Amino acid sequence: METLRVELGERSYPIHIGSDLLSRIPSLLPTLAGKQVLIVTNQTVAPLYLAQVQAGFSAFRHDTIILPDGEQFKTLDTLNLIFTRLLENRHSRTTTLVALGGGVIGDITGFAAAAYQRGVDFIQIPTTLLSQVDSSVGGKTGVNHPLGKNMIGAFHQPRLVLADTDTLSTLPPREFSAGMAEVIKYGLIRDVNFLVWLEANIAPLMEREPVALTRAIRRSCEIKAEVVAADEREADLRAILNLGHTFGHAIENAQGYGEWLHGEAVGAGMLMAADLSAREGWISAADVARVERLLLAAHLPVRGPQGMTVDTYLDKMAVDKKNVDARIRLVLLEQLGKAVITTRFSSTHLRDTLVQCTDH
Repeated sequence: METLRVELGERSYPIHIGSDLLSRIPSLLPTLAGKQVLIVTNQTVAPLYLAQVQAGFSAFRHDTIILPDGEQFKTLDTLNLIFTRLLENRHSRTTTLVALGGGVIGDITGFAAAAYQRGVDFIQIPTTLLSQVDSSVGGKTGVNHPLGKNMIGAFHQPRLVLADTDTLSTLPPREFSAGMAEVIKYGLIRDVNFLVWLEANIAPLMEREPVALTRAIRRSCEIKAEVVAADEREADLRAILNLGHTFGHAIENAQGYGEWLHGEAVGAGMLMAADLSAREGWISAADVARVERLLLAAHLPVRGPQGMTVDTYLDKMAVDKKNVDARIRLVLLEQLGKAVITTRFSSTHLRDTLVQCTDH
């Protein structure tokens, strides 16, 4: 097991990464406020790992809620199911919520914890690559709205992140590739040496070779922990973690949540960001080709969905949390390994990118 810490003063917490961690839950738990626990999971994950996690919380009075699986269920209606279960079973303000699943379960459980009785503790047990390297770390929680992704939520840090790499063995290939998009993102935004390592090791990573996979997860979490510690509430620096996401969220919203996986949309979005960065003269065409090769090697899409128009993109991109004074603000690349948050780009270049990077 390897352990990192997200340094946020009194709200700091550990990230444990390793094999067979679900069997070690009792020894890895922090001191919790009370003896009540609600485990939140979904219909896909429950048959695989719920019994083991319930055993890990056998010393607590634990309840479980099993939600439907999919981005389309990341809604206020689903959130209310969690509140109903908490109230029906008389959970107090010393209860702890446990998120067992991927990014949707982590985001919605964290938001429930942030809001229930004005804030209770929660623990992240991510079971997908995307959630282990990204969404479980940093305290962003929330749900989608028909007009925009993750537009309703709160910052609420977990007490613990427990990333058992064994859970990745049951992950479908498409879900694994979606997680690789976020891993690649970290190299592009902040660590060119990690990007070079990913290029050299993409084959064993896609084969889920344990040593390579653990290294990729650890470095991804290290980078995210550094950024979150410097800018917890995304006043400035933290927005670099959204490379490709403004484009990607537009794809997800336009296609209908769940049609494209989040990581798939982000993969296409990162190539759009790279293409626009090249049009602005910041990176070279050869750099864009490197990004495209790595995304393809991770079995990710590098073009937006067929039939999606420039105006549709721009309409969806106008509803984004990073925007300021109704101006689209994007994360672009000054160079490989260095991202910048900016509104200073040509609208003509943006339109050209959207045409170039969409299937026709």
